[in-house]
Amino acid sequence: MITLRSQAELVKLEEASRIVLETLEAVEKAVAPGVTTADLDAIAEAEIRRQGARPAFIGYRGYPKTLCTSVNDEVVHGIPGRRALREGDVVGIDCGAVFAGYFGDAARTVPVGRIAPETAELLDVTRKALDAGIAAARPGARVSDIGAAVEAVALVHGYGVVRDFVGHGVGTALHEEPQVPNYGPGGRGSLLKAGMVIAIEPMFNLGRAEVSVDADGWTVRTRDRSTSAHFEYTIALEPQGAVILGTGALSGLRPAAVGA
Repeated sequence: MITLRSQAELVKLEEASRIVLETLEAVEKAVAPGVTTADLDAIAEAEIRRQGARPAFIGYRGYPKTLCTSVNDEVVHGIPGRRALREGDVVGIDCGAVFAGYFGDAARTVPVGRIAPETAELLDVTRKALDAGIAAARPGARVSDIGAAVEAVALVHGYGVVRDFVGHGVGTALHEEPQVPNYGPGGRGSLLKAGMVIAIEPMFNLGRAEVSVDADGWTVRTRDRSTSAHFEYTIALEPQGAVILGTGALSGLRPAAVGA
């Protein structure tokens, strides 16, 4: 079942997302060679709790940490630990928070110092694909129109589009209906309506699309060990279009500028 959220609920979802985005900003500032992924996780947990929320990922299906930190060929769900980041790495930072019973969820992939030009392009294109998916999310469209818009950006550059993991609804649970794949064709799936809240999260690989899961049961990595990038926003659908939650764009019910 897809739940359409009231304005009162959207205010709580906005606050949860704001906490997530501010936490991501704090974590990104700390990313540097020599910093461990556990260091980043500690920063995130402290920031979320300081703001009166709780980490959404801790305990979710047994997950042990506040963040997912996915380095280089790790696509998503990397578990923070003693691994120290190195110059030239990229680290995907996925964060969730719960505020007053409502969830926020967002992610970004961050360079560690100077990175290879092809890797920098991968990050830039994946972020632009997120923008394209947000632009396609409007009442009257279909869920797969979002994925078709995301995939079109990847195909121009020959990137692998991860199919095994997808975006999702967000609300009083971290993962709700509908599922939001990052591929088309368009014109399929649930009708998008005002009041829907969904997380759009492109995952692109420099190589092929196929992935595998490590023995820890969580860490997803590319089968060909190519570098991966992951970006995510939670958005709300208003009559006039998509609003990126956590950015303050919900005020006045005006659409967020794509890429804000």
